Amino acid sequence: MKTFPSKKKTIINDPIYGFISISDELIFRLIEHPYFQRLRRITQLGLTHLVYPGAKHTRFQHAIGAMHLMGQAIEVLRSKGHAITDEEAKAVTIAILLHDIGHGPYSHTLENSIVEGISHEDISAIFMDKLNAEFDGELTLALKVFRDKYKKRFLHQLVSSQLDMDRLDYLRRDSFFTGVSEGVTSTERIIKMLNVVNDELAVDYKGIYSIEKFIIARRLMYWQVYLHKTAVASEYLLLNILKRAKEIAGNDGELFCSPVLKPFLHNHYTKKDFLKDPGLFENFAQLDDYDIMASVKAWANHPDKILSTLSNMLVNRKLYKIEIQNSTFSKEKINKQKTKITRKRKLKGKEAGYFVFTGTLINSAYNPQSDRINILFKDGSVKDVAEAADLLNISMLSKAVKKYFLCYPNGL
Repeated sequence: MKTFPSKKKTIINDPIYGFISISDELIFRLIEHPYFQRLRRITQLGLTHLVYPGAKHTRFQHAIGAMHLMGQAIEVLRSKGHAITDEEAKAVTIAILLHDIGHGPYSHTLENSIVEGISHEDISAIFMDKLNAEFDGELTLALKVFRDKYKKRFLHQLVSSQLDMDRLDYLRRDSFFTGVSEGVTSTERIIKMLNVVNDELAVDYKGIYSIEKFIIARRLMYWQVYLHKTAVASEYLLLNILKRAKEIAGNDGELFCSPVLKPFLHNHYTKKDFLKDPGLFENFAQLDDYDIMASVKAWANHPDKILSTLSNMLVNRKLYKIEIQNSTFSKEKINKQKTKITRKRKLKGKEAGYFVFTGTLINSAYNPQSDRINILFKDGSVKDVAEAADLLNISMLSKAVKKYFLCYPNGL
């Protein structure tokens, strides 16, 4: 195992919570590790800064914030008589700290693109396994909590559920950096109201209005930030750039890219390849936003007209025009746009698909089918928040909303 300098206490000044103290040496060493430091170079909201210029915060900041909230949650649950040992507290803190360590460049934007059929949660687990081996098994309990294999299930729910420290931090943090006030939630009050019933995370009834606001804030943030039409157009533009680059690389075309990005452009890796090839994993562990954007800037001058056009669109923020509606777009409308761009750009075959395409957007603020938010009443009874809430629209928000979009070049 590598040795790291010992530190008694480190303080990070966070713009959301103020001073965050890190007194545990193992947690400090994990934060200092190159795998975790990579998160400083991965933006939390991908290309959303093209809509909200302040949204340049990183996965590193989010992970530290979620860790801080976990510490508060542990204190609250202990104060209410729930047994959490020091070892369990450290394990659940490590689990939330590392929960996003597997994110690739631009966070969700390139998920299942650079590596196919593998999510960032899968890659986070691989990172944690690697770190556990490097730290002589000190992360074993954290891995059990992360994978929901530990006897106290409520600890896993603090890491991953519909009311976990991940969501509590990103809603507040993303609201702060985008300036979208609808995402502001009563984080402190929600944590103060946390409880445990029958090994399940619950919220004391006094906190029900804060939970209602939390669910509504998620719905609003999805439409105004995460699924904002310009952000969606930006992300699909980057995906199409990468798709075209991989097509060129696959045909042995000349293509500038960083050494760590190259294998992902020239090959179609799956989860199986990722697990069996340590060198491939180490490449991914060095990959970040800078590799992608440096390449896109170079591709803006590539001889392939599709790649250069798409890259120029992103570099100069000349994004797709996007239409969103509640029903599918007619084939006539789609084909009309494809015909226009084919003639204008003198495209061949399926090349128009890089410029004109459709897709779906799904907003699900609360899904009681996968994991409930339990409300604990004074008499000890427990109800799902959708049943217990005063507001009718909470039960309505448990239904997913699906919309359809059509993208095509601006000016057609």
